[in-house]
Amino acid sequence: MLLASVALVALGVSAAPAVAVREQRQDPADEAAISIRMLDIPASRVQDPRAQVYIVDHLKPGTTIHRRVEVQNTSDETQKIDFYSGAASVENNAFAVPEGRTGNELSGWIRLKTARLELDPGERQPVEVEIAVPSKASKGERYAAIWAQVTSSKERAGNVTQIHRVGIRVYLDVGPGGEPPTDFRIDGLAAEPGSGGFPVVTAKVTNTGQRALDMTGTVSLRKAAVQAGPFKVTNGVTILPGQSGQVRVEVNQSLPAGTWEVHAKLASGTVERTATGTIVLPVAAPMAVAAASGPSWLVYTVGGLAVLVLVVLGGWYLVRRQRTRLA
Repeated sequence: MLLASVALVALGVSAAPAVAVREQRQDPADEAAISIRMLDIPASRVQDPRAQVYIVDHLKPGTTIHRRVEVQNTSDETQKIDFYSGAASVENNAFAVPEGRTGNELSGWIRLKTARLELDPGERQPVEVEIAVPSKASKGERYAAIWAQVTSSKERAGNVTQIHRVGIRVYLDVGPGGEPPTDFRIDGLAAEPGSGGFPVVTAKVTNTGQRALDMTGTVSLRKAAVQAGPFKVTNGVTILPGQSGQVRVEVNQSLPAGTWEVHAKLASGTVERTATGTIVLPVAAPMAVAAASGPSWLVYTVGGLAVLVLVVLGGWYLVRRQRTRLA
């Protein structure tokens, strides 16, 4: 299989960790700083933005592949770094990883040729990754993560052991024949209030393909001769086949009130779809409804009026009866 060495910065792709987890952190300034990135991807996927930061592939049962990742010590101290693979899943439209070294079927197929490295400040080293799919592996897409981890000594951190780990996602589809299709549709565009005082444009995306999606993209707005954007997708959404998820784009700019045309350009890997719609700004905030533990104010109001009517009628009856006796 042809491989291409990838310089992420030269390709305009961020070299930030694809998956990052920091556990039991006391002070960000004191934590060990390491980073990890892809070095090799298949030549057929050089143009795929996902393959430049994740391991994304389709393999037949019985196939073995090799990739390289690079880890760098970006701190000012020598670091001892452990490498291992762990379980992952897609839950609630998010790529989820458990704490610790929990494994799954895919992580059991992954072997890291280096278990531990000691890197000086600024030093970087490649680590070879082998993925061997058993010949009797069942069809389907699986998820895992490759981790680089630094564990602080208790003497330095007190009674708390600090763990800092960064990782790379693995999306591996197994099955005979060619790779299953990736596709999606955009079902609708809307707007809602954002937490930062700016509106948020939302898009409902439905995965109509057979592989998980990682949504990226932009939204542009237009009103007469005024244009705004493009604004980038602000939430990381991973959508399983047959499921839907909401993509959110914060419009971090003050815009005049009125009706705006919205143009969305969303993508997952090399698959791109567009959609247009309209929104009205400003977006009205939802009305707050106070939760009541007992009867509502309406019940009390109606009850009070009923009592008042009874009192008035009772008084009128007594007065009328008294006048009749006097006569």
